Amino acid sequence: QVQLVESGGGLVQAGGSLRLSCAASGSIRSINAMDWWRQAPGNQRELVARVTSGGPTNYAESVKGRFTISRDNAKNTVYLQMNSLKPEDTAVYYCHADVLTTAWVTQTSWGQGTQVTVSS
Repeated sequence: QVQLVESGGGLVQAGGSLRLSCAASGSIRSINAMDWWRQAPGNQRELVARVTSGGPTNYAESVKGRFTISRDNAKNTVYLQMNSLKPEDTAVYYCHADVLTTAWVTQTSWGQGTQVTVSS
């Protein structure tokens, strides 16, 4: 099995910054894409940013120029640097990864979520 553990959420004032981390562990052979999603109360979960194993990234329009996703393949870890935070960025942020396990099975995994709250 594969586990994803997030850290780095918290409370910050508008204009501030936070850095989220997500470490994957378990029976990992390789990891394809790693993503960050978020879900605000009453809203659907939305994709915030994605980075593939080769490095290309894509972002939601609402966070372009403010958020940066990166990954450390040696540590099976993905990061989300969030700058110029706005109150509308308030949500629970989830890490997601598509993992090829040591049993040659593709497993989609989610973290438990970390709360990000931006005050105005």
